[in-house]
Amino acid sequence: MTDLDRSTTTLVGGGADGGAGVPDPAGTLCALIADVLGLAAVDPGQSFTGLGGDSIQAIQVVSRARPAGLLVTTREVLRSETVAALAAGARAVGRSGAGTGPARPARRFGPFAPTPIMAWLGELGGPVDTYNQSLVLRTPAGFGAEDAVRVVQALLDTHDILRLRVPGGAGATGAGATGMDSAGTEPAGVRPLVPPPGSVDARALIEHVEAGAVGDEELPGLVTERIRAARRLLAPAEGIVLRAVRVDRGPARQGRLALVVHHLAVDGVSWRILQDDLRSCWEALAAGRAPEPAPVPTPFAHWAGLLRADATSGRRMAEAVRWTDTLRPAPEPLGGVCALDRLDAESAVNRHTLTLPPDVTGPLLTLAPGLVNGTVNDVLLTGLALAVLAWRRPGTGGGDGGSVLVDIEGHGREEITDGVDLSRTVGWFTTMYPVRFDLGLPDLADARAGGPTVGAALRQVKETLRAIPDHGIGYGLLRHGNSRTGPGLAALGIPEIGFNYLGRFPMGDTADWAAAPGHDFALDDADEGLPMAHAVEVNAAAHEGPDGLTLSATWTWAGNAYPADRVRALADEWFAMLRALARHTALPGAAGLTPSDVSLTGLSQADLDAFESQLGDLL
Repeated sequence: MTDLDRSTTTLVGGGADGGAGVPDPAGTLCALIADVLGLAAVDPGQSFTGLGGDSIQAIQVVSRARPAGLLVTTREVLRSETVAALAAGARAVGRSGAGTGPARPARRFGPFAPTPIMAWLGELGGPVDTYNQSLVLRTPAGFGAEDAVRVVQALLDTHDILRLRVPGGAGATGAGATGMDSAGTEPAGVRPLVPPPGSVDARALIEHVEAGAVGDEELPGLVTERIRAARRLLAPAEGIVLRAVRVDRGPARQGRLALVVHHLAVDGVSWRILQDDLRSCWEALAAGRAPEPAPVPTPFAHWAGLLRADATSGRRMAEAVRWTDTLRPAPEPLGGVCALDRLDAESAVNRHTLTLPPDVTGPLLTLAPGLVNGTVNDVLLTGLALAVLAWRRPGTGGGDGGSVLVDIEGHGREEITDGVDLSRTVGWFTTMYPVRFDLGLPDLADARAGGPTVGAALRQVKETLRAIPDHGIGYGLLRHGNSRTGPGLAALGIPEIGFNYLGRFPMGDTADWAAAPGHDFALDDADEGLPMAHAVEVNAAAHEGPDGLTLSATWTWAGNAYPADRVRALADEWFAMLRALARHTALPGAAGLTPSDVSLTGLSQADLDAFESQLGDLL
């Protein structure tokens, strides 16, 4: 901390200046966490993860805590044993909005290094210029055309990546994945750029639709039609990565605002940031003030520069052996019939969605992670690994000694260096990295019954994931950002199955700026012909409705890799294992520590189990 930082530090509990402190930090954080998790109330003695919170929601807490006067990190939110402990370690935000940490990086305009996920998209090929995500929100009655222009302009000027321009188009970001620059050390290719604020005019990007006579049942169809039209107007080469559609239903009814953003400029966490900004912009307009979203502590271009430097660092180069070992040798194939580089394009025909009801989803997402001091991802991937073992062709004995290889998507907002706060940074941060789960030859019948086998697998999967440095961000850096390691990793190929848990989303909220009914939140979309990245992919999300939590999973597969009945069988097997995990939460003694929970080195799971058993006998 610099001398200047020390001079502006304010105690959270209240400072001498009489205004910068927060009188009740624990109460403030309890209210914020309850809002993020959709709970009526949160007790200071409860923990964020114990309440079912995940890493994406932790980022939301960090983002919302700042305007409330508190500085916390994502790691602190996830690791604090109670909200009271989190509050005790929180720092206060000064009058200028700056905290007590390092100085905020300056905004950078002009070219910047493509991030690994940008390079991945460029390699994918196909019609990536229209590859987008969209969000449809309820707008307040009276939200007019000029209001839409002002709030969208505020978003464009605040979040640099929404002004992104990619010379040559979105597909050009992967042009240098295997080439080298003149120094022979970094990938060559097209560099995206961001112009300064004010260079993109919101007025030219918004379509206004009069729908006063359109009924509630017809409205989703109308909005979907306009979203599809807006998607085709995206043009990254021309700096158009955002389009908006304002649907006016008259002065007495809520309207709609659809935002269509190229995937290069947005991800699931970004939508939560933009949704909060739209809400605050409208509140400012309604109060007669100019809409000015809170500043962004770490600009996207600065983050991209940090990734570029880290890709060739010693610590990342040391990971290359780990990733090579993960990908080689390949495990027993899932049963595909075609090479991964010749997969069919994505098609709505090859799509299958299943939903788990609240009585299963509730314990699965709230109680099961707590059994092993873990996360929702630990639970879902345990079910998937067991399902793949059970689903493989009869007679393989589980294949490759019980090894299951999966490509996992993460939110990518990792704390890889001090002074980085990505809680308000909009952009595409996704990481994608391979993980091998070696479960041996588990008793699958016992696992399906929710017995000890499923608990042992959960502990093993958790430990496998905890052993991965920085939640896998290094793989993409080495694969797409380092010309020395990239070609070798590329030659090893990718897993056949890709997995992504998108987090929790509220459903059924009728308030202004809530997600509108009839539209999938932030659904990836593109014109027909986008290649499949994996032979089979599963995207899961939890939805908070009036009856409780539900878990929905959409399976997509390449038509020339799997027949539909095989994929549906795997989907059914996965849900069967997740039901077993939910039942397992009720068993006595199901909870337990794993080696990553203790500081002693060399301690195995068997040692911990024996210790806990002996302790139980003494009690």
